[in-house]
Amino acid sequence: MLCLTLAAFALLVGLNNLVDYNSNYAFVQHTLSMDTVFPGNTLKSRAIVDPFIWSLAYGLIIFTEFLMGALLIIGSIGLIKNRNKPLEFIRAKNWVYLACSVGLLLWFFGFIVIGGEWFCMWQSEQWNGIEAAFRFSVFILLVFIFVAIPEFRNDKEMNV
Repeated sequence: MLCLTLAAFALLVGLNNLVDYNSNYAFVQHTLSMDTVFPGNTLKSRAIVDPFIWSLAYGLIIFTEFLMGALLIIGSIGLIKNRNKPLEFIRAKNWVYLACSVGLLLWFFGFIVIGGEWFCMWQSEQWNGIEAAFRFSVFILLVFIFVAIPEFRNDKEMNV
């Protein structure tokens, strides 16, 4: 259920970004252009002011959200379908691990590391998504850890 919940979250975020494209496009634009960081910031040379790059970055974000959701759906179906087949169940977890890795790359690496530190998003009062990205990253990591916990089965049941 946790995997399906996380899949619904990722797919809903991706869908919202498509339906209300301009809201978060503005977020990407302001983050990459660094136009709301502290005045006199010497790191503003990192700013990207090309609308094509903003659109490309935003498209990559949306694609990654949908990819994460799709991988979680595949993993969830595999877990449900193989709940009584220990080896197949364990193999199905790989889809969840991949999905969670994709999500962590997006929200931890993309938003916190790149957006937050490289583009100094933490300095922006209006366009600071670090707190939300942190919440998403923690939930993704918790699902990853929960799924990684081994099932308590004996060796005879697994035919090992």
